[in-house]
Amino acid sequence: MNSPQDSLKKNPQDASEPNGSPSSPESPLEEFENLTDQAAQQLGIDPTKATLDESRTLGDRFKTVLIGKPRDLTDTSIYHTLSLAAFLAWVGLGADGLSSSAYGPAEAFGNLITPTGDHTYLAIFLALATAITVFIISACYSHIIEEFPTGGGGYLVASKLLGRRVGVISGCALLVDYALTITVSIAAAGDALFGLLGTDWTFANLPPDQCKLLAEFAAIAVLIVLNLRGIKESVMVLVPIFMVFLLTHAILILGTLVLNVGAVGSTAEHITSGIRDGLEQPGFGLFGMLLLFLHAYSLGAGTYTGIEAVSNSMPVMREPRVATGKRTMVYMATSLALTAGGLMIGYLLLNIRPTHEKTMNQLLTEGFVDKLGLPGWSAAAFVLVTVVSEGALLIVAAQAGFIDGPRVLASMARDSWVPHWFANLSERLATHNGVFLMGLAGLAALWVTGGNVSKLVIMYSINVFVTFSLSMIGMCRHWYDVRRTSPLWRRRLALFVFGAVMCLSILVVTVTEKFEEGGWVTLAVTGLCVGLCFSIRHYYDRVVQKLERLSSLLEIVTPTGTPVAGEPDPKKPSAAILVGGYSGLGVHTFLNAIRFGPGKFDSVLFLSVGVVDSGNFKGGDAVKDLRQHTASSLDQYVDHARRLGMPASGFMAIGTDPVDELEHLCVAVKKRFPRAIFFAGRLVFQKDTWYQRLLHNETSYSLQRRLQWDGVPMVILPTRVK
Repeated sequence: MNSPQDSLKKNPQDASEPNGSPSSPESPLEEFENLTDQAAQQLGIDPTKATLDESRTLGDRFKTVLIGKPRDLTDTSIYHTLSLAAFLAWVGLGADGLSSSAYGPAEAFGNLITPTGDHTYLAIFLALATAITVFIISACYSHIIEEFPTGGGGYLVASKLLGRRVGVISGCALLVDYALTITVSIAAAGDALFGLLGTDWTFANLPPDQCKLLAEFAAIAVLIVLNLRGIKESVMVLVPIFMVFLLTHAILILGTLVLNVGAVGSTAEHITSGIRDGLEQPGFGLFGMLLLFLHAYSLGAGTYTGIEAVSNSMPVMREPRVATGKRTMVYMATSLALTAGGLMIGYLLLNIRPTHEKTMNQLLTEGFVDKLGLPGWSAAAFVLVTVVSEGALLIVAAQAGFIDGPRVLASMARDSWVPHWFANLSERLATHNGVFLMGLAGLAALWVTGGNVSKLVIMYSINVFVTFSLSMIGMCRHWYDVRRTSPLWRRRLALFVFGAVMCLSILVVTVTEKFEEGGWVTLAVTGLCVGLCFSIRHYYDRVVQKLERLSSLLEIVTPTGTPVAGEPDPKKPSAAILVGGYSGLGVHTFLNAIRFGPGKFDSVLFLSVGVVDSGNFKGGDAVKDLRQHTASSLDQYVDHARRLGMPASGFMAIGTDPVDELEHLCVAVKKRFPRAIFFAGRLVFQKDTWYQRLLHNETSYSLQRRLQWDGVPMVILPTRVK
């Protein structure tokens, strides 16, 4: 199949030749065309030389500086440089789970303190239960990676194993979850960093709370720009932050344990006496102790958020993807279990209690340096570096929302649950529409909640465990279904049953306990998203049913004669038809174009662009497959036209933006065939509504506006859909 560049090189003299019309016009239409060309030349316009205005505006130059230059799809190395090795995936995705140690353990530990007494002696058991839970959920998701190596995580698992209606619930929960990932991470980072400044300061006559909120808005805006540049580049910037966090918190946790080695006996006595007093306390007893423990354990659910990020982002993993994903899960689970459990034990050993002025981890760090006896400057430096690294890691954690959220959106777009343009890639090969939506949703949640971390964690945890629970239930069904063919089914089924019961228990307790404190908000928002998705899917299904009538006409209108040999003559009038895949809609546009100028056109040119989106952005081979598929569709159109007795040829391009690629393609073809008139089809509905314009792209109108400035005539032909 021809590319426009090949065509120009093939016959360069044709591009500079006059309109090629005969000296004696054959029809009044051609006579009018010649007179028009002569008038244009007198005005200094050459109608045979279409030129594309490549001048770059100030906005274009600013975009290049901010976002970067477009990536070359023919460079196969981009698929390697944009993918993440296990370590970088641990940084970009595992940071979401690891950063939850900034608020999850503190929330769980704080709930051991009740108005009726201090029950922090249960912290040692809480730390152990937290670590075990992290490893169980991580093990489950490692097996999910094995069964679903292409990614999709909770959305794909629920859709494939429990049905598409259940899948959209999981997908919507994930979308809300990832928007809240951005918000809660940035808000917690603000608490950590601004906690170092205290409360007795102002900036530009603004109180600390407002300054903190403005800084959090700015941080989200910066992350939007980073992610528009591309995945790997945003992760690479954050590697040093991640490593500093690991180092400082390893020193903090290990140092706290070492300093209290001599107090093991007294700590054990404190735990023993606390349990004994609790059992003997009237109205509390064993049952009350178990309820309190389960209450604190469930409300520390924020600790486990982010574990699913790896399975949702398998497309960005470096080959072999399954091995890379599972290795990343091991890194994430180990680091999170040790950090979260170690912090809880540290709170217990140093007798840390929650305050409103500082975070629990800052109080723990200050208590550690005091007990260590560091000099004033070195103690202040360690506290500063530790807290700043924690705040910075929380900013890193927001990356999971920007990496995974757009990918879930793209998967749902390919299934027609959300507008199809969410699957599009930018010229930087980023899912830019999803990045913008996640960023705006994060900003909205930050504004509505005022950056209240406690409220955000409640909302965040509920959606996470909705997805966890549906994924576990789906995998239970899977292993039960393969019980006759897999020798591992008993072991895997037992693991996922235990995981499902655990996740459902945490979900029920969190919703019950915190329904009025923000739980109802996240349930309402998720429910609204689900309802909207069902409405969009219903609309797309109706459009598809109507378009199938056109496709059914293919058998009737497809000619059976012998194809006419030969290529189109560049000197004669041609109808240039913009088409997609071979379908009834494309054939309908082709036939309408011929009827538009009966007897006018000597030949037909078909133009098509293969669009690289999130669905086929899998590597160099996938782009090659897309090129072959596009060429095959064009061949079918060319064959159809030749069987009707018209010389025909096809031209194609591959890119991420269909309007840009079509504009360049049309201009190049116009130079090769100066007498060509371009036609594009567009669906026209009996009742034009705002949501139809939102759910269908306006490619034809956008292209027509651009081609007008390039001097290329284009006609939009309607295809009526009732």
